[in-house]
Amino acid sequence: MLFKLAMMLAFFAVTLFIGFRARKSARDVEGFVLGGRRVGPWLSAFAYGTSYFSAVVFIGYAGQFGWKYGMAALWIGLGNAFIGSLLAWYVLGARTRAMTHHLQARTLPEFLGARFSSRWLRIAAAGIVFVFLIPYTASVYSGLSRLFDMAFGAPYEWCIILMAALTCVYVVMGGYMATAVNDTVQGFIMLFGIIAVIVAVLGGYGGFTQAMIALSRVPNDTPGTAGMQGAFVSLYGPDPFNLAGVFILTSLGVWGLPQMVQKFYAIQSVDAIKRGAVISTGFALAVAGGSYFLGGFGRLAADVIAYTPAHTPVYDSIIPAMLARMPDLLIGLTVVLVLSASMSTLSSLVLTSSSTLTLDFLKDNFLKDMSVGRQVKVIRLLIVAFVLISTLIALIQYNSSVTFIAQLMSISWGALAGAFLAPFLYGLYWRGATAASVWVCFVFAIGLVCANMFWGYVGSPINAGALAMLAGLVIVPLVSLVTPKPDAARVGRLFRESYRNFHDERIDAD
Repeated sequence: MLFKLAMMLAFFAVTLFIGFRARKSARDVEGFVLGGRRVGPWLSAFAYGTSYFSAVVFIGYAGQFGWKYGMAALWIGLGNAFIGSLLAWYVLGARTRAMTHHLQARTLPEFLGARFSSRWLRIAAAGIVFVFLIPYTASVYSGLSRLFDMAFGAPYEWCIILMAALTCVYVVMGGYMATAVNDTVQGFIMLFGIIAVIVAVLGGYGGFTQAMIALSRVPNDTPGTAGMQGAFVSLYGPDPFNLAGVFILTSLGVWGLPQMVQKFYAIQSVDAIKRGAVISTGFALAVAGGSYFLGGFGRLAADVIAYTPAHTPVYDSIIPAMLARMPDLLIGLTVVLVLSASMSTLSSLVLTSSSTLTLDFLKDNFLKDMSVGRQVKVIRLLIVAFVLISTLIALIQYNSSVTFIAQLMSISWGALAGAFLAPFLYGLYWRGATAASVWVCFVFAIGLVCANMFWGYVGSPINAGALAMLAGLVIVPLVSLVTPKPDAARVGRLFRESYRNFHDERIDAD
């Protein structure tokens, strides 16, 4: 116990020290929100990766989908690496950096408002971010409860209050640079930790070969395929349709998440994007691939996990149950790993929420003539407010019927990605996209995800989110073809000037 506490205290000390040192870069809005757009490839890649993967993935998603799909869950990790990371950096990175830099956009709503010349579009986008990032933020805490209880016997309430307070302090002090540097430190902890955990857990089952043999003998109880032999070691698992929904939501969905694409705004140059793409992909392969690979063996812990009164597994208990057999040294490392993953994601979410609400909703609409100093103060105050609200929701959720942390994340992720992915992608690449098509995409995605929450006609919130994203890619071009065209001269000038700057930066880098 003393050793585990010492690891935690050392982690807290390093985190606060970084926040204190980064405060000099957070004196104006550009510095506080984007690190002055001077963030290098390593910091950007780790900021992207650690914002992508939190306790929701390691505890919630890996446990739930590893149980449902067995080793086929590894497809999700591969999709996260090659679509959610590598392809995202190559398709979005350079154009996002060029166009947002030219428009001086600091948030996703600010980009959409400037790109489509619509103040109301910007306000609506800010409202969507505000509403749907809060439950996502609350879901980040939940993955810690069982892990901390296993390692320290600590009450869940104290765990999330401690994490919230620590994250709030270093983000308020140092802004984006504090989160980027801390994300890099936390990312290395996650890399080392996930490898050590996989080796230890498989060793407990007699090694990889013996674990695979044992998993191949687990009876399949999936409706519609019950009785299939070796389902949990098969290529596509017992339920490929729902596996595809998870694959699409978690891999393609990050293309439309405001806290993710904002990492491209802050990178120092377009030349740094190539290196950042490779680093980010390697990180995703290790962390996401490792998490789902580990979760794929979840059914081997069926005798020690928690169950509901209906005798269905409590998915959030699967990974902690697998880790409980490890030595104390590795349990302490795992706690720091999951805490790192959660704090990095939490810091990114609250910084995105507070900056969006300040710059896109309050500024010029309710608080007129805000000075730069006042904008930074309001952002800092809202960071505290968002942390408090998300903490309260997490505490309420812990005692409610929403028992699986994947639910909150899936609803938020589906709504945000469904609303923003297509408008953002077409806004970067296609001059013919119209503001009307963006409005229709917003209404369809939010309406579909929210209606599914109450009536469930699409099925799971994951499938609803995946459908909303794919539909948006069709809705935006179709509606754009039948609605008033944008000002061709203005849009043409925007594209020419943005990519002229992009070309000039590439020449300077060479």
